[in-house]
Amino acid sequence: MLGVFSSCIVTPPDELVAAGSRTPSPKTTSTALLKRFIQSNSSAVSVQIGDDVQFAYTHHNESASQPRSFAVKDEIFCLFEGVLDNLGSLRQQYGLAKSANEVMLVIEAYKALRDRAPYPPNHVVGHLSGAFTFVVFDKSTSTLFVASDQFGKVPLYWGITADGFVAFADDIDLLKGACGKSLASFPQGCFYSTAVGELRCYENPKNKITAVPATDEEIWGATFMVEGPAVLAASK
Repeated sequence: MLGVFSSCIVTPPDELVAAGSRTPSPKTTSTALLKRFIQSNSSAVSVQIGDDVQFAYTHHNESASQPRSFAVKDEIFCLFEGVLDNLGSLRQQYGLAKSANEVMLVIEAYKALRDRAPYPPNHVVGHLSGAFTFVVFDKSTSTLFVASDQFGKVPLYWGITADGFVAFADDIDLLKGACGKSLASFPQGCFYSTAVGELRCYENPKNKITAVPATDEEIWGATFMVEGPAVLAASK
């Protein structure tokens, strides 16, 4: 799965910008990244939303326990990978039919968040149980919403392309060539929302998230970590 967003939609995280600046490395454009994804996956499907957003996904080489899905409803686009263990109870909570799958559930959960403001976004993601990651784009409000499960069972990475687009993908090798060292693993148990304007932990939303610069040997430029008791104890 791949989601690419221009700086008109999302401001690249300072930590990823700094990581790329510390250790300059080859990058490619967002267009070249999308082209590479499509060419390397013969069954790939791509969707362009205006000039600023591109989605692409494929069922090629997907895990049976972590299937990928894509859906659009009411100008809300969603890429989902994984499985929700509590899908049945969530269907009832959101008043959905028994046929509704994970990607449709996430769209409905996002709509509840958007339309019932100031409904805390961490509550929406915190109610999801299972192995998952998703990328939601709301065209009507130009809002991006991204999240990963609390144990990081489904990998997700993000980085900055040569032309300043922020890219999200489940394939680290795909982003390495496009983002160079402006690349990081998306932290588990966290969400990123352009409506909120920052990266947050949904289990402990008040805890600060810091980016630790990576060593030269690591494939990415920074590691995002949620501060907690262990971090505070180490700083004493």
